[in-house]
Amino acid sequence: MDAADAPRADADRAVAGLVPPSGLLDVLNVAAVVLDAKGRIALWSPQAEQLFGWTAQEALGQPAARLLTSHEHVDLVLELFARVMGGAGDWAGAFPVRRKDGSSTLVEFRNMRLLDERGDRYALGIATDRTRLRHLERDLALSARLVAQSPIGLAVLDTDLRYVLVNPMLERINGLPAAAHIGRRVRDALSFLDDAEAVEAAMRQVLATGTPLLEQFTAGHTHSDQRAEHAWSVSYYRLEDAAGRVLGVATSVVDVTQSHQAAKEIGHSRRRLAMIADATVRIGTTLDLEQTARELADVVVPELADVAAVDILDSVLEGRPSIAQTARGPAVFRALAVAAAYPSEAVRAADPPGDIARYEADRLVTQSVTTGHPVLVAHVHAQDLSRIARDDDAAALLARAGLRSYLAVPLIARGEVLGALDLKRTRNPLPFDDDDIILAGELAARAAVCIDNARWYRNAHHTALALQHHLLPHHPPPTPGLEVAYRYQPAAATSEIGGDWFDAIAQPDDTTAIVIGDVMGSGINAAASMGQLRTATRTLAELGLDPAQVLQYLDRTTSGLDETIATCIYAVYDPHRAECRIAVAGHLPPVLIRKGRAPRLLELPTGTPLGVGGPFEATTVPMKPDDQLVLYTDGLVETRDRSIDDRLSLMLELLAGTGRTLEETCDRLLDSLRHPEDHDDVALVIARARPQPLENTR
Repeated sequence: MDAADAPRADADRAVAGLVPPSGLLDVLNVAAVVLDAKGRIALWSPQAEQLFGWTAQEALGQPAARLLTSHEHVDLVLELFARVMGGAGDWAGAFPVRRKDGSSTLVEFRNMRLLDERGDRYALGIATDRTRLRHLERDLALSARLVAQSPIGLAVLDTDLRYVLVNPMLERINGLPAAAHIGRRVRDALSFLDDAEAVEAAMRQVLATGTPLLEQFTAGHTHSDQRAEHAWSVSYYRLEDAAGRVLGVATSVVDVTQSHQAAKEIGHSRRRLAMIADATVRIGTTLDLEQTARELADVVVPELADVAAVDILDSVLEGRPSIAQTARGPAVFRALAVAAAYPSEAVRAADPPGDIARYEADRLVTQSVTTGHPVLVAHVHAQDLSRIARDDDAAALLARAGLRSYLAVPLIARGEVLGALDLKRTRNPLPFDDDDIILAGELAARAAVCIDNARWYRNAHHTALALQHHLLPHHPPPTPGLEVAYRYQPAAATSEIGGDWFDAIAQPDDTTAIVIGDVMGSGINAAASMGQLRTATRTLAELGLDPAQVLQYLDRTTSGLDETIATCIYAVYDPHRAECRIAVAGHLPPVLIRKGRAPRLLELPTGTPLGVGGPFEATTVPMKPDDQLVLYTDGLVETRDRSIDDRLSLMLELLAGTGRTLEETCDRLLDSLRHPEDHDDVALVIARARPQPLENTR
């Protein structure tokens, strides 16, 4: 139904007696009086009695001029009456009327001539109190002015929820003229609103209950502005006349777009500050390079991006200088981490962690690392995919994923470009903007320092490991009357290299020196100190000294090393005497394995660690053929979740039984006692006495 149909429908209902009367005439209390041709009162309404005070019996048949006017106004009234009755036209105006109680009141009149079927003439006077009329006029004028000039959008809808009034402000808010509202329902006039049905439901509720709905928040777009989101605070009130009859619904609309946007910005800023705070806590929890990269990727998804990738320049990872800012060549990246908010083809387009990929100079990520500046494609089009993806296949995957927006941010630490943070939005409809660049840059800067620390740590870790590997023996030397096997296992990749060492040294008199030690601390300094002590031990072994003397000299050597303390066991096996002389410097006791008996920890004087000052004492332990001596460092048995006694008991259980080779025993101990995440290195030496030929015995 359009606007032209509404009056016709009202007229049809009026004929059927369905439209209730207006209460405005009741407010005015309009009186009706009919005069015959001689000016006598022929009809007198109840409202006339209320207005003038005369009952119908008192008024009917009386000359109106004599009854209702003072003496000085009679002639004027008769003249006006004659003009109306003579056909000169209707007369309207205000005139002082005398009431029955003798008081005078100013009454507003509308007078007109009437004719009956016989041609007889009458005068109809419609009157109301002038003061009451003026009050109503002022109220209406004020209401009209307020509605027209109000800074708030106002509308009145009838009981069918059709617009009957729209003020100029609501025209501007909705972006529609009043004519496009009048006679139409909300769902028709404001079809561009997503919640038009909800608005009408709220109006029906107010119509039914009479309870206002105040400050209902709604947001959407207007007819004239479909791009920007607007927000409004809307209130609904039921309208009733003086008799309590429901007239419709009034609605007030306040545009709160600015405050809504400000609140969104505040919330957005708080979320981003929280994101930065979260990144401070979550990124850099370890010195593992891949873990740090994963932490960065996880922080930015899904708050900032749908898919994030962290890649480091392969040259940086290998310790070579990064790409110069003036370079315009390709870049070779090693992928460290990929994170996604949901399964997506865009994840397949990213390089899998651990892979190495070459990106040509025209690729945006290459431009980011070569210039040291972010690269933004707010709205990605088909022609942009070839500059984002690694190759054509990856570009096709990004196209299927629906890549909308792209941002590459360099990872810069201590003035060096390390790699890039690659961000993509596929479902998020908002493009990356300047605020996103700032946030991503802040996160990248914080993460880059952690990544750089992890990179330097990895380099130092590899250097220390290489040094330690170089300093330790690779193959057991041939030793008379003794079979030797040993193992060295470094700590987990996330931990520092320790200072564990071991050696088996063949001496000129057929004796064999076996040594195992642990420099306290970790890193390259511990590895270097270990190398010095191992060299000193081999030198002292050539002198054929008693083990206690060797430890005494090693203690002096250790004291000369800067802030170095070490534990050590030095043992010398003599195959001719079938015995072993052992001295301990604060180290865990060795294990003796003898056929027919349970393995046992040797009770030896523990001594003090090297570098503390001794003294040391050597003990002679018989070693018959097939006896085994097991020496180890604390990394084999010490854990954080179990006591050392429990772990030593477990080791003895593992050593029980016969029939295993020394190599098998080494593997059994390491497989059972060590875990991939252990944070300490371990050295293990097992020596077995072998029977000697008769000609070699003393």
